[in-house]
Amino acid sequence: MKFRIIKNNFFIVMTSIVIMACSSDDSTTNNEVAISEIENNLKKDTWRITKYIDSGDDELNHFTGYNFTFGENSVLTATNGLNTYNGTWSITNDSSSDDSSNDLDFNIFFAAPIDFEELTDDWDIILQSATKIELIDISGGNGGTDYLTFVRN
Repeated sequence: MKFRIIKNNFFIVMTSIVIMACSSDDSTTNNEVAISEIENNLKKDTWRITKYIDSGDDELNHFTGYNFTFGENSVLTATNGLNTYNGTWSITNDSSSDDSSNDLDFNIFFAAPIDFEELTDDWDIILQSATKIELIDISGGNGGTDYLTFVRN
């Protein structure tokens, strides 16, 4: 009888390990597919910012008239015909640092000008489609919430 209990407990533990291992692989694969899909959509055309809320303040006017190109090798270009600013972009899987299995970060970096530096962050993706990507960032410093939306031209 004692052997049967040990055998049943061993079976339960091993089954749990297998299930946990499979679900982790699935989320990694799903995230890799999602990253590839988002990257391919972004590279298809130019994009414009249709919403930029910085801790409750609408600051869209800083980006009106700019077209953004999400290029190869993480090159991000913003141009309005007169001014061109270069930065970088990437999408990374950040699920290893928290409990979420679907935590994709949309990373943007601009060194200048100061208005574009405001876009520099590791944004969380709220919604993405072939023509729109909505991002959010909750500041660890002041607790403010920022929203950023790109729409395909």
